[in-house]
Amino acid sequence: MRTILAHLEISPVLDSVLASTLIVARRYASYIEGFHMRPGQPDVIAAGADGFVAAAPDLVAGFEREARERSERATERFQAFMAENSLKRAAEVEGAGLAADWRVETASGPTALGNRGRIFDLIVVGRPLADQVTPSIAALEAALFDSGRLLLVAPPASPTAFGKHVVIAWNGSTETARTIGLAEQFLVDAERVTVVTVEKGSVPGPSGAELTRNLQRRGIEAEFRDVQPGDRAVGKAILDETAAVGGDLLIKGAYTQSRLRQMIFGGATSHILAEANLPVLMAN
Repeated sequence: MRTILAHLEISPVLDSVLASTLIVARRYASYIEGFHMRPGQPDVIAAGADGFVAAAPDLVAGFEREARERSERATERFQAFMAENSLKRAAEVEGAGLAADWRVETASGPTALGNRGRIFDLIVVGRPLADQVTPSIAALEAALFDSGRLLLVAPPASPTAFGKHVVIAWNGSTETARTIGLAEQFLVDAERVTVVTVEKGSVPGPSGAELTRNLQRRGIEAEFRDVQPGDRAVGKAILDETAAVGGDLLIKGAYTQSRLRQMIFGGATSHILAEANLPVLMAN
C-alpha cells in the first residue's frame, strides 16, 4: 500500500477519509495524493418569452463560483491535514517514503476518480450517508468499477486505528476472491483474521472453511465462523458478527448481484455501504 489516492470531496465524512488514509500511510510509509474533482461547466439553457433558447449566464456563473469555492475548500483542508501531521510534499522527500501532494482535475463526471485511481494501490472514499448528498455513491462506484484497484470505504466517524482484527465476509464469489488478493498485505499484517460466512448468503464456490485453511497454510492466524442469519438480512448479519468478534476492518467483495437488483431489492453490499461504522475494503 505504498501509493494511496484520497478522494477530497467536501462532505461530513472527509475528516474520516483523511484519518483512514493516514493510518494506512503511516503503516506502509505511503505516498498520499489528495484528489478533488472539480465539475466542468454545464450546458445550462433557458427559454425566452418567444420560445427562443439562450444560454443562462447567471446560472453558469453561479455554478462556476460554487465549483471554485468547493475546490478551494478541499485544497485548503488537505493542506491543513498535511500541516497537522507534518507531511512533506513528495518533491521534498528523497526516494520512497511518507509524503503527500494534491491534485485538482476538472471532470465532466465521477469517472475521473476511477481513471486516476488505476495507478494507486488503494483508493479511499467516504461511506455514503442517507441524509446527505455527499459522499457520492456515484464517485464510490466509479472508483470501484473503473479503477480495477482496492477501495477503502471510510466510516462516518474517524477511526483511530484499524487492521489488527480483519474480518472477511466470504460468499464464495469471484469479487470477494479478488478483494482478498488485493488486500493481502492487510491480512499478512493483521494479528487476527476471522472468516465469516452467512447461510444462504453465498454463491457456488469454495467454502469459508476451505478459505480459512488456505490462509492458515500461508501463515495467517485465521479462524472460521458460519453464521445463521435468522430473520436478519445477510448484510446485517455480517455487520453484527463483525462487531461480535471485535473486528476493526471488514473485507467484502462488492456487488455479487447486479447493482440494479441491489438498488431495487437490497443486498449485502448495499446494506454495508449504508450502515457500516468501521472501515471496509472492497473491490469488484
